[in-house]
Amino acid sequence: MATVNADYINPFLLASTKVLKDMVMLDAKLGKPYINNNLSFKDDSLLIMLGVTGEMKGQVILCFKKEIALDIASKMCMMPITEMSELAQSAICELCNMILGNAATVFSTKGILIDITPPTTCQGNVSFSTDYAANICVPIVYEDDKTIEINVSIKG
Repeated sequence: MATVNADYINPFLLASTKVLKDMVMLDAKLGKPYINNNLSFKDDSLLIMLGVTGEMKGQVILCFKKEIALDIASKMCMMPITEMSELAQSAICELCNMILGNAATVFSTKGILIDITPPTTCQGNVSFSTDYAANICVPIVYEDDKTIEINVSIKG
């Protein structure tokens, strides 16, 4: 398995906090990163998976507890959203597209060209194993106790 390179992770973290601030008006803080190569998600999770291709390859999985996804979708749509409808999923997918698009821009300023795949949503109990590259999970916390997990498994 490849070693962890902070230069591969930091653009995703920078983009995450920037997009949350600019698009959702949230001041998010980064939690402590950790390696998590056996990803298991519970029934109350919404996962948005995006692939990374080009000069770097791998995937990014953003994990939201459903109540967090509904909170963010409500803020994005500027109206209360109480169920994981198509509108709510579309809003969260668009947020994730913006995060990865911003990360691609950061990489391009460093001379690294990447593309991202369209988002795939997944809900419920699911597990993944990552043997292609180490998976770094970084909690992103807003409003003191609301957490989004960004899982980055990238190889240069």
